Amino acid sequence: VCVHTHRATRGYPTDIDLIVSEQGYGANSFIETHRPLVVITGPGPGSGKLATCLSQLYAEHQRGVNAGYAKFETFPIWNLPLKHPVNVAYEAATADLADVNLIDPFHLEAYGETAVNYNRDIQAYPLLTRILGRIAGGSSPYKSPTDMGVNRAGFGIVDDSAVRQAAAQEVIRRYFRYNCEYAVGLAPKETVQRAELLMEELEVRSNDRPVVDPARRAAAEAEAKRNGKGNEGIYCGAALALADGRVVTGKNSPLLHASSSLVLNALKALADIPDRIALLAPAIIDSITSLKRHLGTTSASLDVEETLIALGVSATQNPVAQLAIEKLGELRGCEMHLTHMPTPGDDAGLRRLGLNLTSDPNFATKSLFIA
Repeated sequence: VCVHTHRATRGYPTDIDLIVSEQGYGANSFIETHRPLVVITGPGPGSGKLATCLSQLYAEHQRGVNAGYAKFETFPIWNLPLKHPVNVAYEAATADLADVNLIDPFHLEAYGETAVNYNRDIQAYPLLTRILGRIAGGSSPYKSPTDMGVNRAGFGIVDDSAVRQAAAQEVIRRYFRYNCEYAVGLAPKETVQRAELLMEELEVRSNDRPVVDPARRAAAEAEAKRNGKGNEGIYCGAALALADGRVVTGKNSPLLHASSSLVLNALKALADIPDRIALLAPAIIDSITSLKRHLGTTSASLDVEETLIALGVSATQNPVAQLAIEKLGELRGCEMHLTHMPTPGDDAGLRRLGLNLTSDPNFATKSLFIA
């Protein structure tokens, strides 16, 4: 694999003469391409996509190739209203970047049409259009930052009501995510507050997510009854909405995490297996918990990854367990909520199952040190 490095551009962002010169973009190596259309992608914002494009444009024009630039950016959707839930969901998704949707003033002035863009693109446009004009040796072909985009997503909406509901749910999911990130020190309080304001803007609450209240009720019921549920004084609840609309719940215990209990209960529901029938062989559970204790694990309760392994081993002797395994694929895409943040083993297992998970910002253990 041929690897190229992109240097810090000298003079950026104010000295256009230096930026568009051999000491600026010209200092980067030229990436040879062999197709008329080249897509440059990256892991996220600020990853160097635009800088790479502009550097390549400069190099191509120096070689007599009249190359152009456009960006494919799905959100915000320029031809939806500024406060449409889809565009609000974009703000929620980038709350950690403090992105704000705005009416594109350049597009409005040039065409007399309202178009939605976001603050970083609008702020960068005057500089970017000057750079593009200098590279091309004339004026920029674009009259607005919206002009630079290739986005037909808005024309693909055939059920606006469904899209609005889905967007509102995405805002709620982001709210839970930021709360958990704040709890573990990965996000500032301002990001959480930003998500809260966006929820207020859409007039939705956290428990408008259908699986939230059932999960919280499951935890409260476990604590109230204390019939073998809970572990080390902590009572966790989990809920999952199946594709047919049924909501299944799970609770933690000394044997299973709430997520593990939920997955097994969901598989039973999908396979029409009576609740009284055990999917995991007791000997296998005992063997795994014994191994965990020998390894010095403080809790012998099985997380989702361990539970799936136990289910796979049990299936060699239990055809009912095999029937449950055959239903695992039907969990993909289902919505799930936990009253406590998942452990690494739960998180990895639930991701592998393809569940859309949210959780309350509560710790599932009193021991917060992870070796």
